[in-house]
This record gives sequence, structure tokens and C-alpha cells, in this order.
Amino acid sequence: MKENTKILIASITGITAGITGYMLYNKFRYPPLKVCNKVDLQRYSGQWYEIARLPNRFENDCFNSKASYSFNPDGSIKIINSCHDEKGKTKFIEGTAFVSDKETNARLKVRFSWPFSGDYNILKVGKNYDYALVGTESRENLWILSRNEFLDMNIVEELLEVAEQQGFNTRRLILRK
Repeated sequence: MKENTKILIASITGITAGITGYMLYNKFRYPPLKVCNKVDLQRYSGQWYEIARLPNRFENDCFNSKASYSFNPDGSIKIINSCHDEKGKTKFIEGTAFVSDKETNARLKVRFSWPFSGDYNILKVGKNYDYALVGTESRENLWILSRNEFLDMNIVEELLEVAEQQGFNTRRLILRK
């Protein structure tokens, strides 16, 4: 076997082990998130405005973010996320979500780039599906979403309390401007 091939194989093995180790570390670092008892995904579908988020690399330099959820013919969920950059240009990314907990419909796997996927957990949703709190098991990603561009601060504070009780660092939240 050529030396370059051995180095490539060793590199891929190391990267894979590192990613696996990081995922396992986060999996056992926190207890599983408490999610909604039952989510009606038909009611959850539609457009959502991002009210607040924890900083993440996917949304660097993004403002006025929105997410739109609809159903694909195969039953998966089509996601279109959009935002404006600092020059006012609209950026889009499209992905797919799959329900990973059919009992509650509150745990999904989201994929924007094959083969990578992430978890999407609906922690709380308003009784009229007018707001939602969504986070990842790692507690690194958190979003407060609303059907309107603005959300009553009393509701925001209630959602922050739920997030803090589950281990999210809400002091780092970026609020919609």
C-alpha cells in the first residue's frame, strides 16, 4: 500500500473517531431533552420567524431569519431556511427532516447536506401553534420561533425559563432586531 494511501486512511479514521467521540460525549453529557408530548406536524408546518437563537455557524451574518416547513410526497418534511446578510441579500438553504420519534412527532432528524444530519427537538409549542421552542440534545443550538415577526416578551421569558431548566445557556441568545 502506498504511503499516501496509508496517511489518507489514518486521517479518515482519526476524523471519524473524533466526530464519534464528540457525539458520544454530548449524548451522555446531558439527560435527554424533555420534548412536547405530541406535535401535530400539519399544524406545525408553514412559515416561522426566528425570534432568538444561540449563535451557530450556519447563521453567521444572518438577520431576519425565517423557516418554512411543508410536506414532501414521501411524507418527509421540506425545510427552506432564509435570512438576509449584512448587505440585505437574501440567502436560502433547503433541507429535509424525518420524524425520529413517531410517538410524539417532537424529535426529528434534519439534513441539509448528505450524509450529515442533526437533531431537531420541539421542546414547547403554543396551544395555537403560534410559537415554538426548538433545541438540540447537545444544548448548543436553540431557537425561539413565532408565526409573527415579533413575540410577546412574557412568552419569550417563559420559553427562556424552559430552556434554562433543560441546560441551555440563554445568556448567549441573539434576539431578532
